[in-house]
This record gives sequence, C-alpha cells and structure tokens, in this order.
Amino acid sequence: MSSTGSSFRSTAEAQRIKITTAAVHVFAKTGFHATPVTDVATAAGVSPAYVFRLFDGKIGLFVAAVENTYARVAETMEHAGSHSSSSDPQSRLAAMTMAYVALIEDEDLIMLQAHAQSASSVPEIRAAVQRGLGEVVRTVSVVSGATPDAVQRFIAYGQLCHLIVQADLSSIRSSWAESITAGIKHTA
Repeated sequence: MSSTGSSFRSTAEAQRIKITTAAVHVFAKTGFHATPVTDVATAAGVSPAYVFRLFDGKIGLFVAAVENTYARVAETMEHAGSHSSSSDPQSRLAAMTMAYVALIEDEDLIMLQAHAQSASSVPEIRAAVQRGLGEVVRTVSVVSGATPDAVQRFIAYGQLCHLIVQADLSSIRSSWAESITAGIKHTA
C-alpha cells in the first residue's frame, strides 16, 4: 500500500468526520426533507461534489449523521455505566441517567434524532434509527446488568427527557406540564 493511498484515506476519513459533524448541526435545524446538501457542504467548508464523493447521496449523509448521534449516546452510556462506582444495576442506570442529561444539553443531538424519527418513512432512515436504538439498548442492558423492564423504563425516561427539552415544558407553569416534568430536572 502506498503512502499516498493511505494518506488519501486518512484525509478522506477526517473530512467525512468533519462533514458528518456539520450534518448533525444542519439537519438538526431543518430536518431531512428541507435541508439541501449544499447547506451541509457550506457548513463543513467543502464543495457539494466532495460530499457526494464521500457519502451515498443525501440519504447517506443523513444516515451518517443519525448514526453519529446514536453512537454518541451508546458511547456515553458505556462510559458512564462502566465507570460507575457500583456494580448495582440501578446505580449504573443512575450514572447513565446523569451522563445522558449532560449529553442532551447538545440540542442538535436530540433534534436530529427527532427529525430522523419523523423521516422514518424513508427505509434507510428507519433502518438507521432501528440500528442506533438497538445499539443503545444493547449497551445499556449489558453495561448496567439491569432487567429488560428496567432498561425499558430507562429508555422511556430518556424519550420523555427529549420531549421536555424540545418543547421547553419545564418553563410551563400549568398542572399538565408539571405532571409530565415532575422530578425531572434539566440543566440547559
């Protein structure tokens, strides 16, 4: 293998990461259907042609962004659970909860996942959401050692946190909003 080929791959991979990071931010604002690839290319500082060279069209670019967000969640859950001071499943889930609360301060992450869910009629996007959620559930299950019921509650709680943050429900002083947000504090 020549150093030129290796150098190109490392440069292309670095550019792919840079473009994917920009895609998370751009798609989080306007979603899959309303975002042209040129907006992502501009945000990444590359040409649209270069984006198409590295990704399989707009769908491939969006899928890479979706995969990025779920990978970040899974990595965060793995780190928090495995670095918990306790091996107790509930303690590990509590550590994961605190890590997740910090992670979703990045609203781009949760907004992109919401856009991905809303675009799940596109088979490739639906498959990316399924794979990503599957990896998160597997990671939480294995690292925490919690029962399937406890993992389900953990995931449901995370989705509720998404809703609270996205709709800014913590700012509403009404009994219905207080019922949903009771006991849930978010730092953002």
